[in-house]
Amino acid sequence: MAQSGTQARPARAPQRPVRLGRLRPEVTRRADGAILVRCADPLPAYPDKITAHLERWAGEAPDRLYLAQRNAQGGEDGWRTLTYRDTLTQVRGIAQGLLARALSPDRPVAILSGNDIEQALLSLACMMIGVPYAPISPAYSLMSSDFGKLRYILDLLTPGLVYASDAGPFGRALAVVPDGIERMVARGDADATPFAALTTNGNDDAVDRAHATVGPDTIAKFLFTSGSTGQPKAVINTQRMICANQAMLQTGMPFLTDAPPVVVDWLPWSHTFGSNHNFNMVLANGGSLYLDDGNPTPPGAPKTARNLREIAPTIYFNVPKGYEALLPFLRDDRQLRETFFSKLKLLFYAGAGLSQAVAEQYEALSADVTGERILFVTSLGSTETAPASLLRTFESAHPGNIGLPFPGVDLKLVPTEDKLEARLRGPHITPGYWRQDALTRETFDDEGYYKLGDALKFVDAGDAGKGLLFDGRLAEDFKLATGTWVSVGPLRGAFIEHFNPLVRDVVLAGLNRDDLTALIFPDVEACRRLCDGIAADASPAQVLTDPRVRDRFRALLTALAARSTGSSTRICRAILLETPPSLDIGEATDKGSINQRAVLRHRAELVEDLYRAPRPGHVISIGD
Repeated sequence: MAQSGTQARPARAPQRPVRLGRLRPEVTRRADGAILVRCADPLPAYPDKITAHLERWAGEAPDRLYLAQRNAQGGEDGWRTLTYRDTLTQVRGIAQGLLARALSPDRPVAILSGNDIEQALLSLACMMIGVPYAPISPAYSLMSSDFGKLRYILDLLTPGLVYASDAGPFGRALAVVPDGIERMVARGDADATPFAALTTNGNDDAVDRAHATVGPDTIAKFLFTSGSTGQPKAVINTQRMICANQAMLQTGMPFLTDAPPVVVDWLPWSHTFGSNHNFNMVLANGGSLYLDDGNPTPPGAPKTARNLREIAPTIYFNVPKGYEALLPFLRDDRQLRETFFSKLKLLFYAGAGLSQAVAEQYEALSADVTGERILFVTSLGSTETAPASLLRTFESAHPGNIGLPFPGVDLKLVPTEDKLEARLRGPHITPGYWRQDALTRETFDDEGYYKLGDALKFVDAGDAGKGLLFDGRLAEDFKLATGTWVSVGPLRGAFIEHFNPLVRDVVLAGLNRDDLTALIFPDVEACRRLCDGIAADASPAQVLTDPRVRDRFRALLTALAARSTGSSTRICRAILLETPPSLDIGEATDKGSINQRAVLRHRAELVEDLYRAPRPGHVISIGD
């Protein structure tokens, strides 16, 4: 019973039942200080190639819907669909056409455009016959002004075929493809081979012979990731990596094998989350994948809401910004809520920390229409790890709890300063970076562990079963002039949540300085809502210099400083950046994350402004 004068917290709705695995950790503490953590259970057997799953489901469930995409001719009224049988037939036909082109690891297929059925068929056909393919972020073709990163990637890959969905938007990018390399498009005319011309009848025995040669060490794809330099690196993804990772995911989420999953997903296939994790998960478990043409942007979020109003997923994947973008539609549309939560067993996020407030709103919305709450879980991995290495399969009071290692994963925690650096070993780890041997050698330690670059810590040092917490990126941390370490990752996450929804991202400065300061990438539209009566066409500069915006940021900065625990968490001054991070100069990656070092380097004058005396007018200070 609540005490007099207090209000009892409402009882939480019961959690919807979902069958998840128990990842039992075994911990070894070595004399050199390293801590080894692995799962006590063995990794189940898995196939030698991911296309074995396609053949399996085409035989066991030939008429089951496998892929669906909004029909471009049918507008919002229908979906273009493929069954497992149809997919295998078309994949074999495309594979035969690819065999005629003498493609190889030295002459792979490069894909410039985003998720669509043609890309799915092309990628599966490549893997059917052992030809690597490289899905390249469309941002390098559509958002770049100089195509610098695209040229770099093409020079590194030396592709034998470059594909784009539409000659219209991708025409300029196709024009930078070196002479002598075949260009192919599904639509439009760019002096390119039509995609339809690639398909043959698929009955040639050569496809079967090529498929038989594909094994665990065959390169399936190259996925690109940006490092601290901002130059893309081609991560080799073998068949062993992607097949082992799906077996790991089935041990952590065995409900996937109880009934075919239904997934509605926008996450790009140029990244490991969307391709290796989600696309392959649907294929491995005989599920149905609806290609969401939306994304977490003002024009994209309504499309996602429209698709989820029609299709009820059984598991839903997104990044935290995507969950935030979807919230207003779920709140305002009961039909959307009822459809979205009706069959949902699990909510999964990755890529960044999820706000506790956002998680609580999803819990309330689900309880409103179903009487149950859906468990939110997260994982840890990277492009180099196929990607999933750890998974939380239980509820936790710690939002940053990323769970425990899968079977087959060896986690080594190495003391580094006052943190534990995470290193990984297992069948899901890349053999290295394509044509970058020196970089590959730097990335692995002398025991063959991949150096992830993340720091982890135990939720409870005395009970490993309670999971591990993400403790920041080691490369981002720095020392103040006092010698005090600043743990950038956790502080950055706390800053963004404190300023929500006014901030998109933040870069912390203070290396060898007395104080901690910030360069803020604001959400201009959220800031605009603070300015009653401002002109509708007011520029970002006008919005961000409005006294009401500056006063709000000053108040929030002061409140954050008031709860700081010392100089390593007390941010004294900040600047609102009027220009977004640049893709071309490496400030932003193609997936929208910030390269902290590049921002500090390219905006060095603004960093100096944060520490000038007298303080410049565009600097917001807690001392005002």
